[in-house]
Amino acid sequence: MKTPALALGLALGLAMALMAPAAAQQASTGRAAVKDADSIVINGRQFRLWGIDAPERDQTCRRDRRSWECGAQATQALERLIGRNTVTCRTLELDRFRREVALCYLGGEEINRWMVAQGWAVAYRQFSEAYVPEEDEARAARRGLWSGTFVAPSDWRQGHRR
Repeated sequence: MKTPALALGLALGLAMALMAPAAAQQASTGRAAVKDADSIVINGRQFRLWGIDAPERDQTCRRDRRSWECGAQATQALERLIGRNTVTCRTLELDRFRREVALCYLGGEEINRWMVAQGWAVAYRQFSEAYVPEEDEARAARRGLWSGTFVAPSDWRQGHRR
């Protein structure tokens, strides 16, 4: 059981929520449109999933000495998880692009944590280490991105800026 890791993640999320300005803590609930593997839109508000970094939609990875569309597959995994269900996002902060950075939930399941645990995103250590245990577990099980090799999403973006 991952009780210490889960407790740490919940404590960090709660601490971030308590430190955020009251206006930024407003929750949004509704059907979500998936923009990419770490961004969704609910009721016209764009949310960036806090603490994770996922490949861009057009990013490719390597597996079995071949290229595969890991960014598209990560996005599809999030689309399959969410489906037409109701999602709730609680904003923790605004990023430099003025997007709301949030913890998002599908029922009782935290979407951010699920994406890392399934290997479709990595812990965004620059901002948080809350999901490092899930990343380690996904890597060991060779799930998602970890089924092959990939460039970290943040590094890939640096090489693909227009």
